[in-house]
Amino acid sequence: MAQFIVTLRLPASFSREFMVLIPRHRAFINQLLEQNVIESYAISADRTRGWVTMNGVDAAAIRAVVEQFPLYRFLQGIEIDELFIFDSKTTRFPAISLN
Repeated sequence: MAQFIVTLRLPASFSREFMVLIPRHRAFINQLLEQNVIESYAISADRTRGWVTMNGVDAAAIRAVVEQFPLYRFLQGIEIDELFIFDSKTTRFPAISLN
């Protein structure tokens, strides 16, 4: 299974319709995190962009999942890039504690 980084461009302002969907969107993201479909999820401090690291067979499979995001119809742009390397502290073995 390959890993992908999905870059999301959010709308400049959030309508009431957008805001009402946020809890449903977060619940869906949490479900995908638990299923190991999503490895990481981040939104910029200015709330204009987001980055989602995802596991999938190919870019088409990743796009199919992203299209299920409750906020999908509000996104201004989506880029999907396959990763060659994805390394993070959370993917490493825990530090040994000798108590």
